[in-house]
Amino acid sequence: MPDLVAQLDPERGKMSDDPALLPATALIDHYRKKSLSPVEATKAALARIAALDPALNAFCLLDEEGALAAARAAEARWMRNAPQGLVDGVPATVKDVMVARGWATRRGSKTASNQTAEEDAPMVARLREHGAVLLGKTTTPEFGWKAIGDSPLTGITRNPWSRDHTPGGSSAGAAVGAATGMGALHLGSDGGGSIRIPCSFCGVFGIKPTFGLVPSAPPSQFAIVAHTGPITRTVADAALMLSVIARWDARDPYVLPPAARDFASGLDAGVNGLRMAFSPGLGYAAVDPEVASRVEAAVEIFADLGARMELADPGFASPRDAFWSLWCAAAARIVNGIEPSRRGELEPGFLQTAECGARLTAIDYLDAEAIRAGLVERMNAFLDRYDVLVTPTVAVPALPVGQDLADPSRQEFWIDWTPFSYPFNMSRQPSANVPCGVTRAGLPVGLQVIAAQGNDALVLRVARAYEAVHPFALPDITCACEPSSS
Repeated sequence: MPDLVAQLDPERGKMSDDPALLPATALIDHYRKKSLSPVEATKAALARIAALDPALNAFCLLDEEGALAAARAAEARWMRNAPQGLVDGVPATVKDVMVARGWATRRGSKTASNQTAEEDAPMVARLREHGAVLLGKTTTPEFGWKAIGDSPLTGITRNPWSRDHTPGGSSAGAAVGAATGMGALHLGSDGGGSIRIPCSFCGVFGIKPTFGLVPSAPPSQFAIVAHTGPITRTVADAALMLSVIARWDARDPYVLPPAARDFASGLDAGVNGLRMAFSPGLGYAAVDPEVASRVEAAVEIFADLGARMELADPGFASPRDAFWSLWCAAAARIVNGIEPSRRGELEPGFLQTAECGARLTAIDYLDAEAIRAGLVERMNAFLDRYDVLVTPTVAVPALPVGQDLADPSRQEFWIDWTPFSYPFNMSRQPSANVPCGVTRAGLPVGLQVIAAQGNDALVLRVARAYEAVHPFALPDITCACEPSSS
């Protein structure tokens, strides 16, 4: 069988000429020159799905007929030199916690309705309005509650770098799809790290935008900390995608005022002169030595590029307990809306989390919210002194399939091995995962870039500066063979 996922050369940054592996920006350029059509690109993505998804399980719904029809319509528009929008004809996916017209939204749960939606959620609507070819829906753990890529409804989603390992969650299928060419643009959501964690584990780029920048409806049950954003193979693709989906929509009560912009503008301005703080552990987090080493090496690259790097912690205590209170309360609200007779179908860990939330008092919740608000204030002050903060994205490499904790002797919940993600959901700053190498076992490592609220373009710019000198590699997966174990 021919190599189905070519390696991007980390030394020269050469892209494969396989349409399925081309970034969206390259696809658009091909469409404009008539050297490739949206139908060819869509067929290539569908072929990749057919070849790889049986082993990886990134999709829970595939609409091949609808995708090809959309691709043919896009092809006709490009032939008339009249593209519908910024991503006309680009294959894209939707995470299965988001509503998409004509498709069911199952949220990884056996208890969810199989009824098809009559309208698109805002971010899905914006992609469709700009001509994206929607391939289908990607997998998520039940209601997106945890950072591991499995659910009672769809089973185990596997990491393309090592199928014995999890891709992370909750945007599990989206990150796998990005890493393997099963679409160029992928919608993810992030309530405690659900974009950045799987992007770190799968070696792709993903950004959690400023809270409220990308509208969502109906609002997530985790809405107070929930963000929606792009998962892609390149920073430029994420900038393009964010330019499409960061548009005001009246259906989201948390949406920011209208302020459409081109996030690709200034993308290659570099980091020379930027004030960058590096916090290897936020003052309290334990980090796997290999992860720490890869991130420290990446920080040195920023310094070589002219950034003014300083070792500095933001100075807040771990907000673990406060975040967990907010998270458990939302889980309890979800379970409260499920018929008691169906609750036995829920994943035990999710049900346990909801039960924890049900025991919280209103004062407990307000105390947690006060800590969250204090974290916003602390980070606002810190990012007034620095342009960006850099940390590891996740404290550990990808966990083995079937293992929820990196160190069960010291950890209780998934938040205990991902201490770098959820604080910035609480503080609402934009933050992104930037792939920065692999461990000796071949598992990806990511560094996280955080900027002040509204400075999403700066996060993209910093990520692009690193990518320009250290291109992201793709997993060298050659066939849909079975994993060696689990």
